[in-house]
Amino acid sequence: MNADIRRSYNGLPDPDPWPPTLAYDGARRPIPVPYLQAPPQTIPIDVGRQFFVDDFLIDSTTLPRRFHQARKSDRNPVLVPQTETEMNGGECPVAAPFNDGVWWDPADRLFKMWYHAGWMSGTGYAVSHDGIEWRRPALDVVPGTNLVLAPRPGYLRDGCCVWLDRGAADPEQRFKMFQYFRSSGEIGKPWSGGEVYTSPDGIHWGEPTRTGMLGDNSTFFYNPFRRKWVYSVRRAEGGVRARRYVEHDDFLAGSQWEDEEPVLWAWSDHLDEPDPDIGDVPQLYDLNAAAYESVMLGLFAIFRGPQNPAAAERGVPKTNDLALGFSRDGFHWDRPDRRAFIPAARAEGKWDKGYVHAAGGVCLVVGDLLHFYYGAWSGKSPKLTGSMVGSHERANAMYAGGATGLATLRRDGFASMDAGPDGGVLTTRPVAFTGRRLFVNADTSRGALRVEVLDRRGDVVAPFSAVECVPVSADGTAQRVGWTGGGDLSALRGTPVRFRFHVTSGRLYAFWVSPDATGSSNGHTAAGPP
Repeated sequence: MNADIRRSYNGLPDPDPWPPTLAYDGARRPIPVPYLQAPPQTIPIDVGRQFFVDDFLIDSTTLPRRFHQARKSDRNPVLVPQTETEMNGGECPVAAPFNDGVWWDPADRLFKMWYHAGWMSGTGYAVSHDGIEWRRPALDVVPGTNLVLAPRPGYLRDGCCVWLDRGAADPEQRFKMFQYFRSSGEIGKPWSGGEVYTSPDGIHWGEPTRTGMLGDNSTFFYNPFRRKWVYSVRRAEGGVRARRYVEHDDFLAGSQWEDEEPVLWAWSDHLDEPDPDIGDVPQLYDLNAAAYESVMLGLFAIFRGPQNPAAAERGVPKTNDLALGFSRDGFHWDRPDRRAFIPAARAEGKWDKGYVHAAGGVCLVVGDLLHFYYGAWSGKSPKLTGSMVGSHERANAMYAGGATGLATLRRDGFASMDAGPDGGVLTTRPVAFTGRRLFVNADTSRGALRVEVLDRRGDVVAPFSAVECVPVSADGTAQRVGWTGGGDLSALRGTPVRFRFHVTSGRLYAFWVSPDATGSSNGHTAAGPP
């Protein structure tokens, strides 16, 4: 191993060139993930909880991996159209994230939501103490409403993304926003494209800055592992929807790219199966991302049809499902489970029949759960049916009935390594840490989990043997592992070791070595709370 090669937080070498160069040849091949083909000899694990969503950390195992889907809340929808703007004159009522964003703001100790208010009408703002019950505060931007941007004649609000920058050096730029506007044709032919804004409070936004060339449903995110702002740029590639990537140290400066600067980044491949009732080839509609613990977590909106003209003729919402992706270098995505993580209901009369969109920030940590907020559309309009068009060319029932949903998942619960009554074993690759205490997220309430520490040769490091390990026989998202001879791993700091997990009748979701007895992981928490 060349010690001069610059390496990231998890031991990966920085590729040269960066960002990498990809090519789309029309065959819809899955994009290779280099770090899974050649993982580091020793993996640093000081940043975040460590997951088994891929084989990056696994040297060998007899435990099968199981991926888990989010559970839609029984309280859904948690926000429905109510205000005059949201009701959209009875044409396309909408109160739903169209990417937009849902965040926990530690300054006010509130959940905050930005959402699409009325189809292509405005950007609404709501707050909550529990993430379930939401209220619309009366703001002074458009007096008597909860809108955070005043409508402009000639422009239709399209996709949006909002980010709470918890590490902002300038408090006036604590919140960041991207909005895509279409020309309404009301005053000649204004431009269509993107704008970015900053704000101290998420309510009062400064003057807009036009972005480089992009398409609707483009978004952005912050990658704290690289300390870069990344724009997820929608561009067609080979006649299909695809994503391009451009990054910068500064949010505003990063929006000023040249036309050919964003590099090809992501697309839907042949492992994404068509909807059997629609038959269209799936495409990548959106890609939202956020840092969660030790990985970049991505929500891929997979579009399965029908195409716009067919949907408009029938007046039905397009079918998008949200699928999961994971990245350990911030660019290459591994998508091992192609099932819908949050699916469209598809059934007539359902509030979430189709057109499911993620919220900026991806998810929030709420106790032992992750909260995923999303927008979904029913296709139900008080005034429009079938191919009818309302007050502007994109007012059609296919975009009617947007509301906000909540889906939950066990914290770290994307994938588990499962064991039956006969038990199984998982051994990690060599890892290095500076912490002191081993923690696990596991459900072994009907069984047991024991851990031993091995050196590079595979010999047990005393006193950290499986025999001396105090069995973990409980269900918890942060359980400390101890040994009868002591549980402090300080003597092993900086020394490559392997952890071997012995599991019986249970599930192992994550592990990490904490610097303290509280179980802190030094990881990231997506949209919060910290």
